Amino acid sequence: MESRFLVLLLTLAFGVMSLTGCGRNRVIDETAANEPPVIEPEIDRRAIDPAKIDTEDFEVGIFMGQMSVEDFGVDNVYGGTLAYHITEGFFVELGVGQTQTGLTSFERLSGAAQLLTEDQREYTYYDLSLGYNIFPGESFIGKNRAMNTAVYLIGGVGSTTFAGDDRFTLNIGLGLRLMPLDWFAIHADVKDHLFDIDILGEDKTAHNLSAHLGITFFF
Repeated sequence: MESRFLVLLLTLAFGVMSLTGCGRNRVIDETAANEPPVIEPEIDRRAIDPAKIDTEDFEVGIFMGQMSVEDFGVDNVYGGTLAYHITEGFFVELGVGQTQTGLTSFERLSGAAQLLTEDQREYTYYDLSLGYNIFPGESFIGKNRAMNTAVYLIGGVGSTTFAGDDRFTLNIGLGLRLMPLDWFAIHADVKDHLFDIDILGEDKTAHNLSAHLGITFFF
């Protein structure tokens, strides 16, 4: 009899505890559902314009400037370039340029016969060069406009036809590329073209400096 009475009390106790727990959980769930979240994120999405860099890798252009051929003075130079951008940093460039040299200081001062004919004074060079963008970045015009820019080093080998001979040539230079549009660029370049020459009776390495501005198009 006592055993049955004890079992009945335990059953009632467990029932009361279950009902109390369920009610408490229900109250907690309803309270949590009605309460606002502790943190309400308010994120303003910012519109981002992607960089205006053309996805094409080829670049073709023309240039014009001044070239100082050692011992032959400074004259206009013009030509063209074709470049292929291997990566964002490296590119290869094929260039051709031409200028018409004048008299040497020796010819002007001595009054002697000319050392070269008119055809031999034509200076034409071909270069195959490797370039590297050392300082890529942006230039800002006002508050709302920016242009992609790059300062690059360039150097390579080639051939120069001058004074009746084809001469192996090294070139090294520095350039600046400005991109007002994603398919159009403006270049400013300075280069030194080096080759061996002996026109004045002395073997030496001539330094022939050129500075020019150009425009290029990506395709």
